[in-house]
Amino acid sequence: MKKLSFVFLGFFLLNFINAQDFSSVLESELGDNKAGISVSIQSGDDSFSWSGAAGFADIKTEEKLKPNQTFRIASVTKTYVAASILRLMELGVLNLDDPISKHISAAHAAILSKDYNLDEITIRQILRHSAGFFDHTHAAEFFDTILKDPSHTWTRTEQFQMGVDKGDPIGPPGKQFSYSDTGYVILGELIEKYTGKNLDGGIKELLKLEEKGLERTDFEGEDPITDQLRIHQYFQGMDTYQFSPTMDYFGGGGFLSNTEELVDFFQLLFQGKIFDDPKTLDIMLEHVTYENKATMDYQMGMYRVKIGDYETYCHSGFWGTMVAFIPEKDMYLAANYSSGWKGSAVAPVLVKMIKEMEKDKME
Repeated sequence: MKKLSFVFLGFFLLNFINAQDFSSVLESELGDNKAGISVSIQSGDDSFSWSGAAGFADIKTEEKLKPNQTFRIASVTKTYVAASILRLMELGVLNLDDPISKHISAAHAAILSKDYNLDEITIRQILRHSAGFFDHTHAAEFFDTILKDPSHTWTRTEQFQMGVDKGDPIGPPGKQFSYSDTGYVILGELIEKYTGKNLDGGIKELLKLEEKGLERTDFEGEDPITDQLRIHQYFQGMDTYQFSPTMDYFGGGGFLSNTEELVDFFQLLFQGKIFDDPKTLDIMLEHVTYENKATMDYQMGMYRVKIGDYETYCHSGFWGTMVAFIPEKDMYLAANYSSGWKGSAVAPVLVKMIKEMEKDKME
């Protein structure tokens, strides 16, 4: 019993020291900025878990940011959308090599068919961003509309129409990588069609998020507590809190979450607790090559990138979110910058946290 107590004490002290170190790194990364940063780190065996926050949830009121507060995760939602489509595949509802013409609504097919041959574009290609869709969010009119009227209520149909009217196809289906929210907005429609629910409800049903304890991962307007915990996020100095969530609500983005539940979801995914068949995760993570090198090593709702010295599977979101899994370390990390970060494809605080872990290991 005494030996067990010493082991527990050593484990407790190690975690306490790490927590202090991580808090220092977080405060250092914040610097003189007021917009907050939140971080969560979790080991795959659950022997270590840490969450921290620094700065303000609202610069105007100087409300301090807490680790459990939620934020718009933007494109990180694509990981959940991709996983949901793969669950529909497992259920036999669709095949990844089905042409999208087989599944999309007639009204939306009529719009998209003006620029694209939907019989030649497959679900697999859309998941991998290789379908050749122009990204409607790249149209100048998209952000012009948001900045002129932040409360504008968008529809999926409107975004498809903008993508066709304001841009041209990137190239032949399957021949190149070109990141496109438009494709994932199509996938969002499929989830709604085959679950008979809105996108929030459809994803939660297919992935069993609530059954797995993810209580603060919701689309805006779906859970009052999740909404109340939402922080202010900033873009080029503007407070975007009142921007309509419909700008990014149909599959390219949409979820609110916090860093704690982001690492929880990635852990569930990589530990085989989301899919019925272990091979489905292999399909999701299959490496893709193109004749012309892709700008991202993107799979399905996930991409590979180096953080420090380690290869990771990750996804990031427009407002300043990143979540990652490091297979070599069996470690899950998530960060959110309330005003984004600059100069790097990777959240700088995650690089610093990994360096801190390595330093503690050496000491």
